[in-house]
Amino acid sequence: MKFERYGIGIAKGLTVTIRHLLRHPTVNQYPEQRLNISRRFRGNELIWNREKCTGCGTCAKTCPQGAIEIVTATDMAENKYIVDKYEIDTGYCIQCGLCVEACPYEALYFSHNFECARYRRGELVQGKEEMLETPQRKVSGYFYPDKAQKLPGQTLLVEKITEKR
Repeated sequence: MKFERYGIGIAKGLTVTIRHLLRHPTVNQYPEQRLNISRRFRGNELIWNREKCTGCGTCAKTCPQGAIEIVTATDMAENKYIVDKYEIDTGYCIQCGLCVEACPYEALYFSHNFECARYRRGELVQGKEEMLETPQRKVSGYFYPDKAQKLPGQTLLVEKITEKR
């Protein structure tokens, strides 16, 4: 066993600290500086297209957690289903993407949003009005490469985006 003089370890640690003190930081200051995430990111919310949905219930049948609830009524005049209730409990959702992949009419998408924290359990249930696409809730490119082309490219740590609030 080799014996060293007292304080050599402290001096080595101090040199590492001083060396890194003078470098440019690579850490993001989150609320002010945000990165563009991947185009195929699966967000925490789902987006529902009212015009394309036929109420077939394929998404609810393929959900392994049973987080999707659909109630439909029949319209005898037009011979089709009308979606009365479409709710997704995002607290139970595991973001597996099976519902998006199973929809035969491309009426269900993942959102590109990832800031979806809520204070109460009841706020995690999304109704059909809350699931519509808005300018704040963009469609993710997951399972839809044509929609991914419209989204901004992913940024690296070097290329930071600064948002002013």
